[in-house]
Amino acid sequence: MQDAQLFQMLFSVLVLVFSVVAHEVSHGYMAQYLGDPTARLAGRLTLNPLRHIDPIGSLLVPFITSILPGGIVFGWAKPVPYNPYNLRDQKWGDAKVALAGPLTNLGIAVIFAAMLRFGEGAVAPEAANIMQMIVLINVILTVFNLVPIPPLDGSKVLFNALPLRLRYVEEYFQRYALVLILIFAYFLWKFFLPFIYLLYILLVGAPM
Repeated sequence: MQDAQLFQMLFSVLVLVFSVVAHEVSHGYMAQYLGDPTARLAGRLTLNPLRHIDPIGSLLVPFITSILPGGIVFGWAKPVPYNPYNLRDQKWGDAKVALAGPLTNLGIAVIFAAMLRFGEGAVAPEAANIMQMIVLINVILTVFNLVPIPPLDGSKVLFNALPLRLRYVEEYFQRYALVLILIFAYFLWKFFLPFIYLLYILLVGAPM
């Protein structure tokens, strides 16, 4: 039993690492599509996890969250660099680059959820468990990254949509980003769990 739990823990961390790598690479490809070659020139348009691993966000945090109660595993990779001044779309370019990451994770979740739904009866229980894990982790990453707190992607979308007269909100959020993200992680994250499980059930069609 302990060996099975250890395997599940290690595999969940592996799934998370590759999911956050896909998330970051999609930022780079969107920036490239919009005219900024920074990520490509930095060698970050690759799925090689060694190019993206952040020791804390990609290894330590996923390991800790995988052994904590609650079944929620999350983390992050090194941000892919891009120069917003190179983007052809100066009005919405930042938001498009930011949204590319969460939408990639949502796309991964939808693909594996569809495989579960349409492959029902043909998918072995062990494979189904792995697919469910992939769906859940990518749903978590989607929701987590859309929260409008710096440096999460949702903040860039929010700030991009604000009129000029409200840009002081961005300065305020940036100034207290560390405090806000800690408050969210320790006190507010639990309020997002029902939405995460609801989205998971909508995609997979069954509870965990």
